Amino acid sequence: MKISLVSEHASPLAAIGGVDAGGQNVHVAALASGLAARGHDVTVHTRRDDVALPDEVVTQDGYRVRHVAAGPAENLPKDDLLRHMPEFASVLRREWATSRPDVVHAHFWMSGLASVAAAGVGRGGIAVVQTFHALGSVKRRHQGAADTSPPQRVELERSLCRTVRHVVATCSDEVFELRRLGLPRERVSVVPCGVDTGVFTPKGPVAARTDRPRLLVLGRLVERKGQDDAVRALAAVPDAELVVVGGPPADELHRDPEVQRLRAVAAEAGVADRLCFTGAVARADVPAWIRSADVVLAVPWYEPFGITPLEAMACGRPVVATAVGGLQDTVVDGTTGDLVPPRDPSRLGEALAALLADDARRAAYGAAGMRRARSRYRWARVVADTEAVYRQVLETAATEHTEKRPVEVVR
Repeated sequence: MKISLVSEHASPLAAIGGVDAGGQNVHVAALASGLAARGHDVTVHTRRDDVALPDEVVTQDGYRVRHVAAGPAENLPKDDLLRHMPEFASVLRREWATSRPDVVHAHFWMSGLASVAAAGVGRGGIAVVQTFHALGSVKRRHQGAADTSPPQRVELERSLCRTVRHVVATCSDEVFELRRLGLPRERVSVVPCGVDTGVFTPKGPVAARTDRPRLLVLGRLVERKGQDDAVRALAAVPDAELVVVGGPPADELHRDPEVQRLRAVAAEAGVADRLCFTGAVARADVPAWIRSADVVLAVPWYEPFGITPLEAMACGRPVVATAVGGLQDTVVDGTTGDLVPPRDPSRLGEALAALLADDARRAAYGAAGMRRARSRYRWARVVADTEAVYRQVLETAATEHTEKRPVEVVR
């Protein structure tokens, strides 16, 4: 198949850990690589955010990345990109007119808008598959007035549910939200995000650590990720340290507003001496940091999927996570980790204290998590399941085209 992956703000080539660079970037990169390895012709279209970027990059994994000129060639917050989507769509339309893909897979809602506009809808249009990665209705519910999304986001996502051929949801919780937006059940499939079980393994380098029990949180430093709840929970585990991996480069930590806020929370809670920020780390170094932890935390207010628990499980580490979104699918409560209510530092602290005091349970969680990650969430399976959705969509489109074709009368 000739496949176009459209990811307007999340390039597979981007450094992970910035405010708008995280799980979606990893997902698109792994999916493109896996599809190329299965023999498909794969191109990723993403917005040019730096004048130094070439028009096209051919990756060592066998797929191409096209940098689309849409808006200024500089880094912009993703919530400011909507006005540039018509220009993005125009570039796609011109390219697809001469090099038509068999299927387009849009990642994030604005990518969907550009893809549908460029592909056309109905008979003769290119089949568009949509993965939202996050839904505006969920973001608005949890962030309220702090939500910086364009005000029309929810209605535009509702329109995408009517116009795309199929939606690939990343967790079962997302399906319920999509049904509320009017998406018929037969036009949605659940295919989770994945983890590279060849990289994230129990054995391998381990980051330097102290003698204290280590709790670790990993990812972007944004308020909804709940790092402040993890900081407050430290009061319930007086011997432990909390290591926060991610954010800006280490030499810029002192200027970062979220780091400053978390340090103030730690000072107020009396745990400032046990809070450590690493700053941004290379993707290749992430497994070593995970292996250095006794427990890995993933405690967001809400989470469309969440890759960190999978990476921890693949490394054989127990997880404590909030019972939200995709984390309810990946973390099996009482088997691979513990689930706690979101935004509840007291309950989080209780769970952490109990788990750190129980070596046998941590070991059992780690072993069970590794087995689950390898059996259900390895990228090879995720890619194969996604390819199966593409084939189903193309077969359905072909059937509809045949059924609508007028009958020729032989005279």
